[in-house]
Amino acid sequence: MTRASLAPWWLAAIALKLVAFQAAEAFESMDLSRSVLVARGDKAPEVERTAARVLAEEIERRTGIRLPAAARPVGGRPFIALTSNPSEPVVGLQVPERARLAAGRLGAEGFHVSLDTGSASSPGLWVLGADPRGVLFGAGYLLRKLDLEPGSIVLSGPIEIATARRYPLRGHQLGYRNRANSYDAWDDRRYEQYIRELAFFGANAIENIPFEGEAGPHLPLPRREMNRKLSEICKRYGLEYWIWTPADFDLGDEPRRRRALEEHDQLFRDCPRLDGIFFPGGDPGRNHPRLVMPYLEELAALLAKRHPQARLWISLQGFDEERVGAFYQYLEMHRPEWLGGVVCGPSSPPIPETRRRLAPRYRLRHYPDITHTVRCQYPVPWWDPAFAHTLGREPINPRPLHSAAAHNLFAPYTGGFITYSDGVHDDVNKTIWSALGWNPEAEAREILIDYARVFLDRKLAPEIADALLALERNWEGPLARNGGVEAALKLVEAIGEAKPALAENWRWQMVRFRASYDATIRHRLIREATLEEEANAILLRAGELGAERAMGEAGAVLAQPDGDARAQGLRERIENLAGALWKSIGLQTSVPRYQASGAERGAVLDFLDHPLNNRWWLEDQFKRIAELPSSEEKARALAMIAGWEHPGPGSFYDEVGNIAKSPHILRGEGNLSEIIEERVPLPDVMWWDEGLSRRRLSWISFMNWPVGLRYEGLDPAARYLIRLTGYGDAFLRIDGERVQPALYGKGIGEFKEFEVPARLLEDGRILLTFDRPPEPGVNWREQSRLNEVWLLKK
Repeated sequence: MTRASLAPWWLAAIALKLVAFQAAEAFESMDLSRSVLVARGDKAPEVERTAARVLAEEIERRTGIRLPAAARPVGGRPFIALTSNPSEPVVGLQVPERARLAAGRLGAEGFHVSLDTGSASSPGLWVLGADPRGVLFGAGYLLRKLDLEPGSIVLSGPIEIATARRYPLRGHQLGYRNRANSYDAWDDRRYEQYIRELAFFGANAIENIPFEGEAGPHLPLPRREMNRKLSEICKRYGLEYWIWTPADFDLGDEPRRRRALEEHDQLFRDCPRLDGIFFPGGDPGRNHPRLVMPYLEELAALLAKRHPQARLWISLQGFDEERVGAFYQYLEMHRPEWLGGVVCGPSSPPIPETRRRLAPRYRLRHYPDITHTVRCQYPVPWWDPAFAHTLGREPINPRPLHSAAAHNLFAPYTGGFITYSDGVHDDVNKTIWSALGWNPEAEAREILIDYARVFLDRKLAPEIADALLALERNWEGPLARNGGVEAALKLVEAIGEAKPALAENWRWQMVRFRASYDATIRHRLIREATLEEEANAILLRAGELGAERAMGEAGAVLAQPDGDARAQGLRERIENLAGALWKSIGLQTSVPRYQASGAERGAVLDFLDHPLNNRWWLEDQFKRIAELPSSEEKARALAMIAGWEHPGPGSFYDEVGNIAKSPHILRGEGNLSEIIEERVPLPDVMWWDEGLSRRRLSWISFMNWPVGLRYEGLDPAARYLIRLTGYGDAFLRIDGERVQPALYGKGIGEFKEFEVPARLLEDGRILLTFDRPPEPGVNWREQSRLNEVWLLKK
């Protein structure tokens, strides 16, 4: 063995960079429009052959040029050569020594892409893989870097890279089920194209949902056939094929249990490739580990007959401490070989704690929810309720910076991830996770530029990357004060004008849809807040006007149509884009129009007109107040409504779940990592009446519980009352001292009231905090929560 072969990897990397620098000094560009694609043909493994086909087809898709495949260089034409065996010469070509050495040092899945200007009569490119999968990822990298335009294939700058993945598992769940907002509209060809595009950024695993859910109105192929075809696609591309299979029935039901085992056995026989079975311990399912683990042991025996290399994985989602303990006790006693590891997803024990308790022999997989925005694992921090009521839980949601932070925070504890996704709306997030699973040091904006280059437009890639970042910033802070929403729309419109052909691209259609939708909601929020203020001003004059007249005039103000021409144009654009997205990618933005599986499943078009003020609640209150026996009672009731958020001089109001109306809330946020780790509380939004609740908006958004509320500049000589609304219990402390209520309504919208002890006001400031009510085992929808806080000066 020579001294050179013992050189550390970093020394080789430095040498490679010096070579690349020297090449850059002399290199300008290379026209590859007449190049040939040199591959090993039938001698190559299937995945390597797939890589060559992918490169040829994707270049043709973008340029109209079909590169001829050849076993050797042709007549002095430039070449692109692919191989996973750099030590074996390609006919007529010799792999350059530096490239061969660099490829030889790569780890699993690694690739080396470099220029070759000296090994043949014409220059060319080498894509060398440490294994066949590495060739596939190298081809994806090359597609991201070539300048591909109609009739032209150009390499605009030097290229020299040797790279291997950091984390071994980098996948995404693409479940073929009715609940998805787009996957259920796909046939196997559409699936293959999307899986291929995920591999451009290093994704190496796909997870299907083979059994869950009823058949829906889409599903172009029978479930069993699609389950098999997805396995076949993964086999061709060399990607891992996983399945997500819960037991949403009682495992003590022996006939049902036996039927489930038979269903799985049939699936195992159908699939040519299967690598992992993910069994969620909960969400759905409520079985105890004493039933789960023997069931999985039987399942593992069936799996081993067909796919001996595959393993079962389990999540502890929804497990209480006793069940978590029972699971680890089983591992200690049985040490099952069939168990690949533990999956950490929504409602799982914390990832660091799980890694600490889990024996080193078992791996840990992250199962991050990249698909939802509210009522989820990673909600948008302090999301304006106007968005929560309209865009809802599953909108088009590029969150590149949040995705990068979430990946890099937890990845070191794990061997990788397969994300939870229910549609293409989270396409950007998938790309960020895939790229960072390969290289966690990559910058989010640079990943987005590559995303734009390969999928949208190479010349406008930096601007498109900035537009995607702007869409994430649209969701920061109070919407009414976020002028960046309009700036984002203008940037998107300018890009569209510069490249009209983007209008047919489904990824760009999603960008336009979101930018237009955000601007529409901001316009409506500002307008409808103004209308409510005008209506409240009329209600305050009920004693002068009479209650009936005041309610009539206030109702007429609230019902005024929006005559803004620009707003109407944006609305028409949104509806047209919804139709285009249904045709281009099967995205279902409406239940009645596009048969979305439910209002909460991406049906954002159905909530475009959802009231952003309290119009519905006020209309119902007007009916109630009209039945009161006296005009004095009606006037008092209307005055209370009109002054709800404006309690008068020296008094204060906070809607605790609304970032725009909670000036006294201590938010407690530090950096994004603290938010992702759930070390600071965030507001949430209830889901009542399929999103069409007529309750007061401040009762729909909530917290349980805020860090606190701070008040300063109070009058030490005055008396103050604290009033709360929420649900259930509220254990209030003032400056650390527990206080008892004078009034204690526990229902939605009912008041709790607490007197502020005079001695606590001596310094003119108070801090409100809350003890969390003990509610073990209580569903989150029934847990105590806080909606509003008043500090009323008497």
